[in-house]
Amino acid sequence: MKLFPKLVLLITLTVVLSACGGTPAAPTMSAQDIQATAVAAAFTIVAQTQAAIPTNTPIPPTNTPEPSPTPTETPLPSPTLDPALVPTFTPLPPTAGGDPCNKALGSSVSGTQTKIRLSNETKGSLVISLYLNLTPFGECGYRGYNLEKGGSVIITDLVTGCYNISVFVTLPNKNSKAFGYGCINNTDLWEFKIYEDKAVLLSP
Repeated sequence: MKLFPKLVLLITLTVVLSACGGTPAAPTMSAQDIQATAVAAAFTIVAQTQAAIPTNTPIPPTNTPEPSPTPTETPLPSPTLDPALVPTFTPLPPTAGGDPCNKALGSSVSGTQTKIRLSNETKGSLVISLYLNLTPFGECGYRGYNLEKGGSVIITDLVTGCYNISVFVTLPNKNSKAFGYGCINNTDLWEFKIYEDKAVLLSP
């Protein structure tokens, strides 16, 4: 074992050198000094730790903006049409001793049957009074009809004869009246085309 002789040599040299007046050994500290030093170091560490802890500084309040209320769509009430303002056909009572044809024309009319179409050619609604002049069978009187925009009606229980037509036209921005006249002399389908200012009778 070669390590052992080297170790012995190293120890021997160390002893010789220390005996020959090497550097004097540093004075050793007593147990009390070591304890005092340790306590002082511990207090220093605690003080530094306390100084390093951030102080609890209150954060100034900030004005958090409140969300503005979301605008809501309030539905407007739908326009309503006052029934009192909308004209409707109302038969007039017959006048005593007056015109015998100032009366409503019944559903059973004597004479040659014919067909009449009423067509709304306006952009509004119509209140129509169709008046049959006195026929050879003694028939006369009026009937009333209401037509919406673009509407039409075919009347199949009237008779040949001469007719007056009076119309009240209700338009979006204005009202108007239309009038017409014509005589029907056969059983084919005749047509009153109603415009804002006139009613035209068309033959088949």
